[in-house]
Amino acid sequence: MRAADLASPYPVVELSTPAVEAARLLAEENLPGLIVVDEQGRPRTILPGTQVLRMGVPTYCQDDPALARVIDEPAADVFLRGLAQRTVAEALPRERRELPVVDLKATALEIAALMARTRSPLVAVTDKDGQLVGAITLDALLERILPQ
Repeated sequence: MRAADLASPYPVVELSTPAVEAARLLAEENLPGLIVVDEQGRPRTILPGTQVLRMGVPTYCQDDPALARVIDEPAADVFLRGLAQRTVAEALPRERRELPVVDLKATALEIAALMARTRSPLVAVTDKDGQLVGAITLDALLERILPQ
């Protein structure tokens, strides 16, 4: 089984996309992450949903989870409102990571190895020119390769 057999259309965002829009897309489509594309439509990086969430959670609550408990419930329920003024570019991890991208000829094992190595539940699939063709999620890969 090759990436061409596994890839399906997948939503993308750009660096300038508002972070709250990315969060809505993640929630509405039940996605593990988003593919961030450049101006030519080529995959630039994968934005895990947890990174969008991380941007909305106050740093002091990430550093000391006990502090999150002292925030009253009405305030805790609206913590993501801070995403409204921020972009996808601001949500990206600071460190450069290996880009989880494969070409159409990649095998299921190559895709699985890339997901495992990059800890990404999402792999972008590109054609020979580097243009995005679609994506493969961990769920979709497992459904196809697990024995019945």
